[in-house]
Amino acid sequence: MSAYTALTRASYRASVRDRTTVFFTFAFPLIFLVVFGLIFRGKTVEQSGRGYIDYIAPGVLSWGVGNAAVFGVAFTLMQWRRDDLLRLIRLTPAPLGSVLASRYVIALAIGAVQAVLFIGVALLPLFGLHVDATWPWALPVLVSGITAFLAIGMVIGSRADTPEAVAAVANCVMVPMAFLSGAFYPLDAMPSWLRTASKVLPLHYLNDGISRAVSGRADLASTAVACGGLALFALVFGAIAVKTFRWSNAS
Repeated sequence: MSAYTALTRASYRASVRDRTTVFFTFAFPLIFLVVFGLIFRGKTVEQSGRGYIDYIAPGVLSWGVGNAAVFGVAFTLMQWRRDDLLRLIRLTPAPLGSVLASRYVIALAIGAVQAVLFIGVALLPLFGLHVDATWPWALPVLVSGITAFLAIGMVIGSRADTPEAVAAVANCVMVPMAFLSGAFYPLDAMPSWLRTASKVLPLHYLNDGISRAVSGRADLASTAVACGGLALFALVFGAIAVKTFRWSNAS
């Protein structure tokens, strides 16, 4: 068995061991969908004439996927380092790339299940999301988004030494970003300066790319912009994560 395969299995078992965490990984975004979907049911955004659900569903999905990627890898790296598992792995021939790639595969799988489950619920008549035929454009954006937020989670997990620290830092990153990037509130209804400022946030590109794909406004150019923006964040935070990676709390 290769080091990558063994680490992927270990990552999978670590991810599913805590059933409460697994449940809320998928249920948390759905709770926001239900709350916002019922509050804004039947309402439209005046600036565009589109239903709020067409903004809310892709936005909450984007935030949920990004949130799961950040928390998943951050908690895993922190726990493995605290329990000296990373130090033991370092003594084996397993390279750092295998450790990170194993978490990447798990994050992609979780993101795919989240997306299918979330869109399936949003399509129910109660919420009334309309998915256009351009929805496949969301797939490369989703993969790029998971990659970017995984890199952010790796930075957090490499520096935080306790579960409390991981939760505090990750929430400080993800919660404000949800509102400022348009995930929880349509950017079309925000001031122009805030729409411009949101472009410095990775969640903006993930949200915009998925929203365009779902609503029929996606094309090669818009998808390339979304994927390009997310790729840039992934490269920057990935480089920081590799530079700051710690095999043990003592290092």
